[in-house]
Amino acid sequence: MSEEPPSRHDREAAAAYVAELTRDLALIARNNGFDALGFILEMARLEAENVARHVNGRT
Repeated sequence: MSEEPPSRHDREAAAAYVAELTRDLALIARNNGFDALGFILEMARLEAENVARHVNGRT
């Protein structure tokens, strides 16, 4: 049984969802004084947004 690869829309939606979640987690972390964790989560958000743009064909 082979699974079909995810569609562009599915991959874009997944990356956008990760960006949204990491944005919220970064805010929670920073509001509680976890500055390094907030920074790492913010970098993850930026990467997820970048992935979403590239999946959609935008640069």
